[in-house]
Order: sequence, then C-alpha cells, then structure tokens
Amino acid sequence: MSAGTGNRGGLFVDGADSGRTDRGKPGRGAVSGGGTAMFSDAPGGGWPSAASASGRPGAVGAGAAPVPRARPTPRPRPGGVPAGHLGAGRWAKIAQRIVPDDLQPEVLRLELTELGDAFRAYQRRPEPDLAVLAELHDRKARAFALWADVTGDASLREEAERAEAAARTTREMNANRRGIEVDGDGPAIERLLARAQGVHARGVLEYVRAHAPLPGPEARLAVLMLTLRAARAGTGNVTGQDLSGWLPGDTERVLKELVDVGWLRLPEVVTVADALGSRPEEPTQVTVPSLLPAEPRPVSFGKVTRARLSGWAQRVVGDRKLRKKKAGAATRLLAVYTAAHSRPDGLLGERVEGADDDGLGLDAVASFCCLRPEDVTEHAELLVAADWLAEADTSGGRLRGRLGERVLPLSGLL
Repeated sequence: MSAGTGNRGGLFVDGADSGRTDRGKPGRGAVSGGGTAMFSDAPGGGWPSAASASGRPGAVGAGAAPVPRARPTPRPRPGGVPAGHLGAGRWAKIAQRIVPDDLQPEVLRLELTELGDAFRAYQRRPEPDLAVLAELHDRKARAFALWADVTGDASLREEAERAEAAARTTREMNANRRGIEVDGDGPAIERLLARAQGVHARGVLEYVRAHAPLPGPEARLAVLMLTLRAARAGTGNVTGQDLSGWLPGDTERVLKELVDVGWLRLPEVVTVADALGSRPEEPTQVTVPSLLPAEPRPVSFGKVTRARLSGWAQRVVGDRKLRKKKAGAATRLLAVYTAAHSRPDGLLGERVEGADDDGLGLDAVASFCCLRPEDVTEHAELLVAADWLAEADTSGGRLRGRLGERVLPLSGLL
C-alpha cells in the first residue's frame, strides 16, 4: 500500500499494517517497512535489522508496557545531506515525487534527498559526464527499489526498473562516445577525445586548410596550433617553449610572417623575440582577429572541448618518437590528419559498405599537409618508421593504413 505522500497534517497509512496509525505526533505517523537499507556507497553498508530500521516499538514481555526501541543513528555518506537541512516548509523532491520527511529508514530518506539534489546539480553542469550520470541512475534504482519495498507502491518499483534501464543505456552511450567496445574481449582503451570532440577536431582541421593565410607546412602547423589556443575567445596564451616545440628552426620566421600579414597580433609592447623568450609563468597572450567574438564564429564548442582539442594536438605534434625522428612540419601535419580521420580500431577513413578499408583520398590528405599527392608516400613511410602508423599504402589514389597500437588513444573515432 502506498504511504507517506499525503497532505501534511493528515493521518498516514502504515505500509505494513492495514489500518491508520496515530502513534506519536498527530498527522506525522512514521512511514516504514520491513526492508533493510543497504547502499553500497554508504559507510557501514547498511543497518542490521529491519526492526531497528523501522523504529517499531517491541514488547518486553507478557503484560509489560511497550518500551520504544531506539533507532540507530543514521550514517550517511561523507558530505551527505543532514537531517532537517531543507528548513521549515520545504520538501525534498526526486523525479517529481515528494520525499516524506518521516520516511523510514532514515538512511533511505537521506539518500533520496541527496539524490534529488545530485540530479539537479548534474543538470546545471556546463558539459555532460555520462559516467557520472550512469552512477546517479544506479543509485536511483537501488533507492527506489527499497522505497517500493518499504511502502508497497508498485509505481516506485516501475521507476526503479526505468532507472536501471537508463543506467545501462547511459553507459552504452558513454562507451560509444569514447570508442570502447561494450562487449569487446580486449582491454578498454582510454581515449583522449570523445566521439563528438573528434567531429570538432576534423572541423578545425578543415577550417585551417581553407583559411590558412600563408602557404607551406610550417605556417599551416603554426596556424593549426594557434587556432586551437584561441578558438573560444580569439585570444590565447603561448610560451616560447610551445612555439619552438611546434616549429624547431623555423619559429621566428613563421611567427613574424603571420604577424606581418595580420593573421596574428601580439601585445603592443611585445616583439616576436619577446614571445619566443616568454616563460610558463609569464606567457604571451596572442590574438587571432578572425576568431574574436565580434566576428562570425568559424568554430563553436565549449571551453572544456577547446582545452581537450588543444591538448590532443599538442600530444600529436610533440610525440616523442616523431621528435626523435626529427619529423618536419609536413610529417607532423600528416600525423594530426591520420589521427583525426581514424576509426576506433585505428583504420584510416570512414567505414564503407562492402569494403574492408577504403582509406583516405590522397588529394585531401595532400591539401591539408601542403604536399603534392605523390609526396604523401614519403611522409607516410616516416610515420611507419616512428610507429605512428602500423602500416601504410598509397596505391590507387588512397592512403590506407592503421594507427600503431601506441597511438590508438589519440584516434578521432570516425
């Protein structure tokens, strides 16, 4: 029988007995049941007896006056919601349901109250975290199942089953976004980019290909990295170590050319030499006028995605083995392009119906890397030598291949 959701001031129906109860304060009968509260994320796990959880009085002996049995002190999780925290006249709510303030066991009421707050806090997040959301659905399923046991309300049982299904679906969505095979036999690969972030990465690469102000792979690489730094606000911080790491040997020339054509702007009192000497504790703030908010937005994503994409590109361009092989700007651009255009298993290019591996068009690859199509082979072989690509083939006007196992976390998840 459903209980504990009536109007304040009215008598409540006890979920275990079939009659009304007026024990204690009028209109505030305890809502309880025979289940034992067990939450895996609460210290101590649960409470040892249903009787103590429900707080029912027990008889001491025949003819003896009933002696109330003390309830154990509830032990909510660290940082949990303290009893009475909502204040007078306020009701805790979860899933459009009011949590009765006399619901027993106490730990269940506290868990439902905290869960309602946690779901509302999640909705205020600037970006979703599906792993966190799946855990909230798991907790909701456990709490609503116990609430159904306590009150006998079938609709609460249905809500618990829906929460279980939501947790499974959310985990599948999270695995799909991260490129993890849900039922795969192999170990899960921790991806640097989510699937949607991979889409943004390819969008930035295409924008840079179409709008780079200068020819040549060195300028293209600098434009890519600076675009990712300034993508959100049109400004970004760089250090001399950043600049020299992207373009060893050509840094000053390329930076000066970008400033001269107006694509890049330095602070008034800062010279190119000053920017190259800037240290992490005092970086240089550069401005890319075409990315300022007053202009039409060529790229659009949140600050978390911007930071993730910038970090991803930095990982690719600064790869240790590419540095060891002294890979030039064109080879590093090819590394960025192959990573962004690879599937979760590392194969290059979109999956095509009826084809095992269709790869990438050489013309598109060459255009981004500032190369001639026939020159792509040489740079692909350098990536194979650096274990960036496990294999590569450029026959038939296509670049076919697979990312090396060590760089699979950098896949753009086509």
